[in-house]
Amino acid sequence: MLNWLRDFFAKKKTAGTEGSVAKAKEFAKLIGYRFRNIDLLLQALKHRSFLPQVNERRVSSNERLELLGDSVLGLLVTEALYLRYPAKEEGDITAMKSLLVSRKILARFARQLDLGRYVLMSEAEERSGGRTRPSIISDTFEAVIGAIYLDGGIAPARAFVDAVVLKEIDPILNEEQHKNFKSLLLEYSQSRNLGVPFYAIRSEEGPDHDKIFTVEVRIQNRTVGVGVGNSKKRSEQNAAQNALEKLQEAGAKQNIG
Repeated sequence: MLNWLRDFFAKKKTAGTEGSVAKAKEFAKLIGYRFRNIDLLLQALKHRSFLPQVNERRVSSNERLELLGDSVLGLLVTEALYLRYPAKEEGDITAMKSLLVSRKILARFARQLDLGRYVLMSEAEERSGGRTRPSIISDTFEAVIGAIYLDGGIAPARAFVDAVVLKEIDPILNEEQHKNFKSLLLEYSQSRNLGVPFYAIRSEEGPDHDKIFTVEVRIQNRTVGVGVGNSKKRSEQNAAQNALEKLQEAGAKQNIG
């Protein structure tokens, strides 16, 4: 009886491994990279929930590769931004890099590759929506980068990041919901020798758990914009956007005149 059980679970593990390798090879073909060691990609695709059904330890999940991939991605994105925007200061590059490697944006790249379909996870995790969960697919995306880096070095990792991430730099940075209007207003103000914008809370309304803030932004002691939001940060961004729109409109009218 004991031998039968041992054989049963061994066959189940072998079948699961064979199916997993086939999935990894299919994904490798999709991204156009030929792995010398397919086990690296196999590990990159393993969510920790998958490990019990193949009797593997936690260290076999993609978490270590995700850590490595995060660093490789950060380096390549920072390098690209540094070279593309020679006039940008450190803070601007940091803000752009933070956006491009954020969970939300990486999950978008993962969805473009249909990566969720290839993640190895438990049936319970899958039923709970794991294949579309941003935290899982963004972490797996970084793990894939880590696997490519270990398998072939920085060149193929850079090629992958170039093809998937860096080609989207301009569209992402130009999307209005991702713009840092405070930085844009500061840049606009300083380029015209107007000084540094100053933000002040005009009012707070509502209970502590659901406050609404109204913030005004001043330049040279003159209120140039007002913003409302459910946090101070959001209100300041809205005030900066309002100010920037007004200042740019006024400047356009002066040029027409």
